[in-house]
Amino acid sequence: MATTSTTSATAAATATKPVTRPANRVGTKSRRGFAAMSPETQRRIASEGGKASHASGRGHRFSAEEARDAGRKGGLVSRRGKAASSK
Repeated sequence: MATTSTTSATAAATATKPVTRPANRVGTKSRRGFAAMSPETQRRIASEGGKASHASGRGHRFSAEEARDAGRKGGLVSRRGKAASSK
């Protein structure tokens, strides 16, 4: 009888315990792709992609005026608040 109550107590404890997974897997051996690379290697590969994009004519570089407009629009939206942005 003691094993039955221990088994049911263990089952009850695991049934109520929520299953959680870590948000990021830093420090585990299951990292793949970019996550498994060193930051320097990631930066080098990303840089090559940006250079290829601009070389093919698909890349975009903001002018000072475009950047100024984008910053202004972002500032206006962020200052409106949640109630005003839903309109």
